Amino acid sequence: MPSGEGAVYVGIDQGEGELQVCVLGSGPGGNEQRTFAYSGVGIAALIEWLTLQAGGDRSRLRVAIESPRGAIVEGLLEAGIAAFSLNPKQLDRFRDRFTVSGSKDDRLDARVLADSLRTDEVAFRRLRLDPADLTQLREASRFEDELKLELRRLANRLRSLLQRYHVELLALVPAADEPWFWSLVELAPTPELGRRLSLKRVERVLREHRIRRIRAEDVIARLRAIPLPVAPGVAEGCSEHVLLLVTQLRLLDAQLGRCQTRIERLLDKLTTDEERSEHRDVHILRSLPGAGRYVVATMLVEAHEALRSRDYRALRAQGGAAPVTKQSGRLRIVTMRRACNERLRHALRQWAFNATRLDPRAAAQYKALRSKGHTHARALRGVIDRLLKLLVVMLENGRPYDPSLRLVA
Repeated sequence: MPSGEGAVYVGIDQGEGELQVCVLGSGPGGNEQRTFAYSGVGIAALIEWLTLQAGGDRSRLRVAIESPRGAIVEGLLEAGIAAFSLNPKQLDRFRDRFTVSGSKDDRLDARVLADSLRTDEVAFRRLRLDPADLTQLREASRFEDELKLELRRLANRLRSLLQRYHVELLALVPAADEPWFWSLVELAPTPELGRRLSLKRVERVLREHRIRRIRAEDVIARLRAIPLPVAPGVAEGCSEHVLLLVTQLRLLDAQLGRCQTRIERLLDKLTTDEERSEHRDVHILRSLPGAGRYVVATMLVEAHEALRSRDYRALRAQGGAAPVTKQSGRLRIVTMRRACNERLRHALRQWAFNATRLDPRAAAQYKALRSKGHTHARALRGVIDRLLKLLVVMLENGRPYDPSLRLVA
């Protein structure tokens, strides 16, 4: 049902364990507030109460909420109730209509959400349920980022400990983040044990992990170098901590591998399922140079609506490629966009960087921008712009990437 006469506007503020709900009344300034528990029973009671408020016609209901996902959103959408989300920063601006003192509470936020939807629906985003495969892909993709971050944190801690008493090992792998290096640390957690390690044992470690860039003789030379002077007990105490970190790193690395395999299978499923509308989009995305598993999965889950609507401007804005212009009188300033989806920004930067190595046109564009004095990041954003424009054209035409055709300039 379109917004306007007959619509019932609702605002929901989700707190810790409860939902504050405001339904705007027909009279000026009138509203009704209720609180429901954030539980299956509470959400069912909320939907039943909202249905009564709309006279049994759920199509009249228009619900505003900050978070675009979650059980409450999914419950509303499955019940056939239109739901809309709003950026928290925009909600803060709308709140100034009701109070300039800076006061804030759940009842006020629920009312602000409902009233803002009534007067400024164009500022809200209509929510829709994503297909089950995309929902699974979103969870797996975001969990992959969490695992990578945690892996990096633990590797940094391992590096810091080795820097304290066993710095010779770090010359082999400065980041301390490779599985073969962890195996070496397990064999030589202290300088004393490292000096006793045989050449054959080191060769076996390198062979098991298929490491060819480093010779076993170089590893032995590092292990038998003069160690750092440390106080008694330092090497023994730090080595126990190091071995515990290695165990955690191996677990995280195994989980990351399983997560990446899961993502690859989901992408393969979307690619081969020709009955799904996402089939063609995934096939086109995977055909582009530089768009690997991480880039394709992130774009699908973080920019699903923009891809579905073939919205080039939305893709640029959400990915941080579109600049921000500030103009007042004769003053005009163009700056990089800060407010965007950080996961999508990172994926697009990785895509552009890979494309400059794999695609001659992208490499030429990057080189031309750099020759004009642009920074590396600015040049990559220029490459992203062209790639997104090319992607939208390909999605509209339904054709995968073909390097023999003339590309979009």
